[in-house]
Amino acid sequence: MKKIELPDDSPMWHRDFQFGVATSSYQIEGGRYQRDDCIWDLFCKKPGAISDGSDGDIACRHIEKWREDAELIVSLGVDAYRLSVCWPRVINDEGTVNEEGLAFYVDLVTWLHNRGIKVFVTLYHWDLPQCLEDKGGWLNRDTVRAFARYVDVVASALGDKVYAWATINEPFCSAYLGYETGVHAPGITGVKNGRQAAHHILMAHGIGMKTLRACCPGGIHGIVLNFSTCIAASPSAEDMRAAIQADAYHNHWYLQPVLTGEYPDILLSLAPEERPEILPDDMALIRQPLDYLGVNYYSPTVYRDNGKGSFIAQPPRDVPVTDMGWEIRPEAFTELLVSLHQRYQLPPVYITENGAAMHDILVNGQVHDDDRVAYFHTHLNAVDEAMRQGVDIRGYFAWSLMDNFEWAFGYSKRFGLVYTDYESGRRTIKQSGFAYKELITRK
Repeated sequence: MKKIELPDDSPMWHRDFQFGVATSSYQIEGGRYQRDDCIWDLFCKKPGAISDGSDGDIACRHIEKWREDAELIVSLGVDAYRLSVCWPRVINDEGTVNEEGLAFYVDLVTWLHNRGIKVFVTLYHWDLPQCLEDKGGWLNRDTVRAFARYVDVVASALGDKVYAWATINEPFCSAYLGYETGVHAPGITGVKNGRQAAHHILMAHGIGMKTLRACCPGGIHGIVLNFSTCIAASPSAEDMRAAIQADAYHNHWYLQPVLTGEYPDILLSLAPEERPEILPDDMALIRQPLDYLGVNYYSPTVYRDNGKGSFIAQPPRDVPVTDMGWEIRPEAFTELLVSLHQRYQLPPVYITENGAAMHDILVNGQVHDDDRVAYFHTHLNAVDEAMRQGVDIRGYFAWSLMDNFEWAFGYSKRFGLVYTDYESGRRTIKQSGFAYKELITRK
């Protein structure tokens, strides 16, 4: 069996470094009719929105199988588990608390806490209540206030049993994919919409941080941002400029205001009618001190000039790719982490997602995913190298615990350390899961 190995002197062998696995609510829970609508419920009904025509109504049946899944997490030997809470499972359309839905998370978190698993809770992983979207969603400033109340409800219920809180997961995806290009829920398009949604989501982060500090002063609080190393398609001045622009628009648009209270200069390159409305106190709200930064990383992106002084992504050519078609270039992960460290005064960093979709086949009760094992091996070593170059990284979460609903790709892409049989609900640990466990238990 292929292994995931780290050098004997790796800084990850420090006793405080945490190895974990991650999931998100809509992708695994199911239990659709035990909660109110979220934006993905309606988006999945749009013809062509989901590649295989599926939805998250049943997903991995985690609501009914959570004890089995919790035991599975423990069996992998991990130190920590990252999950998200489904907003409309906790708050009804009428604005009242769904006590049954809230109790599900209390029971799950309490069980994990009692078994010594450090619980990382993400409060928003894209499942905005549809009732709020009907009022404008993230284009409406009122959603920021609604988020603050939701955070207060969840944080008050889960309290100190949660080791670490994240306000928002990947605001880039919610804003750019959901409100600018429309390939994710709620399927809205337009630069102005994307930029305004991003601004309000970052405001929600800010007010969420203030709420968390009031409710859970003993926890650590942060945000999870996704990054892709932006690489120029050629050494030409035009392509180099395009890569820098893409980096500002897709990466620093979210990190820079959180850390400095200012958007990158690319904001000024937008037409006035495309820029977000920013009120006087907004940026101070967004810039809240972070206890940690969550970094999600999967692949670099190559950019070239689009002939109009802007940028366009170039599909991978003649390079190794995952089943998503994403380039496998682990050294770009190190480059990204070191560049962020050199540019900003970063708080401690957790790699909150990293992993690969591969073409997995279950044969005789086993999945021999050597390609995923190799991905984890090279990318964990990329993290090791970044730590040696001075980046303060405190933990690593493999994405994901199990195969699940992969958003616009439905169930056609598998990222899990555990194979999910969607018809029976049966879970089968893959070779990569066993390899990850073997690595962790060396600590």
